Amino acid sequence: MQPTPFTLDVPQAQLDDLHARLDATRWPDDLDNADWRYGVEAGWLREMVQYWRAEYDWRATERRINALPNYRVEIDGNPLHFVHLRGKGPAPTPLLLIHGWPWTFMDFEAVIGPLTDPASHGGDPVDAFDLVIPSLPGHGLSMPLAHSGLDVPAHAALFSKLMTKVLGYTGFGVAGGDWGAAISHLIAHHFPQQVTGLLASIPYYPGLDLNTLAAQDYAADEQWMLERSSTITPQVISHFVVQSNEPQTLAYALADSPVGTAAWLWARRRAWSDCDGDVLAAFDRDFLCTQASLYWLNGSIATSLRTYCEHARAGGLPFRPLHQRTPVIDTPCGYLVAPREVMLIPRAPVARNTNLQRWTCLPRGGHFSFAEAPELWTQELRDFFRPLRSAS
Repeated sequence: MQPTPFTLDVPQAQLDDLHARLDATRWPDDLDNADWRYGVEAGWLREMVQYWRAEYDWRATERRINALPNYRVEIDGNPLHFVHLRGKGPAPTPLLLIHGWPWTFMDFEAVIGPLTDPASHGGDPVDAFDLVIPSLPGHGLSMPLAHSGLDVPAHAALFSKLMTKVLGYTGFGVAGGDWGAAISHLIAHHFPQQVTGLLASIPYYPGLDLNTLAAQDYAADEQWMLERSSTITPQVISHFVVQSNEPQTLAYALADSPVGTAAWLWARRRAWSDCDGDVLAAFDRDFLCTQASLYWLNGSIATSLRTYCEHARAGGLPFRPLHQRTPVIDTPCGYLVAPREVMLIPRAPVARNTNLQRWTCLPRGGHFSFAEAPELWTQELRDFFRPLRSAS
């Protein structure tokens, strides 16, 4: 399992094909949808697609990606792309950052410099991290997916091997959101001797059963979570059900149409971010086009959907704990709760079931808070891991 340096170089023919498909888009009617109540509004999408086609510079993005130390390695037959950056400080802490869906490893781009080289970004060199940022198997640059059955526990085992057997770390921190939060918890639960600390945006701890949560579990200052959940849950269910039951059926349409792929991805960015309906207030056009391009150019949209199906067929939530002790996770845990997150768990059960060390309610941000509020995540990661460095 020897990693090899990787340089991204998309053939021009693929870019030409993308542009031709964008030019030839067959646009559907979009009646009475100015408020997006039927889904992505056509006028907005046409403008975004025109920008993607005529103004977005993929080659500039490619150069920015290639400026990072990219690698590929095969683990258990799975080709895995990852970025590995050494920190600049006296004793950088190894930190694994894990993305979710529909994220890419570029969701972490804005935190890379401040975390690896804090002195150059107004911080203290003692807070430096070695960063390892993989692309989930079957997502973006971790292609092609080698086999089916890669559920969340299998992801946890794969990333544990990446950190210990491939990169040689004996201890490391984990952080992530969405599937990255779920995977982080299972790494800490399954391999507690490896993980020094866990910081996540969602408390996906093993044994968490959403069906057992009741209104009284939410404290007086957490009642807003119930309101947010009631408004966002229908939109979350719409993609979760189809991607859990018929990912391949949906994949034929998305893999054939870059506009279809973009619309499916961008709709989630708008609905799940802290943007008040204006997704460009949270992410600029280049960011959104990079996201769509990474899923489109490598043909990974189809296999990226499979994680939902594998998760559902393995039983879904709750993840089965390996033991019956309390807390279920002994590793020090911290959580950043964003006001526009899509899965909001009250503090009380988290405190009972994890070794809770830090609970921060962010002033802004949504499901993609790493990219929406990178400066807040940077500070939280520094603050959370600082005492753990001295203890390790």
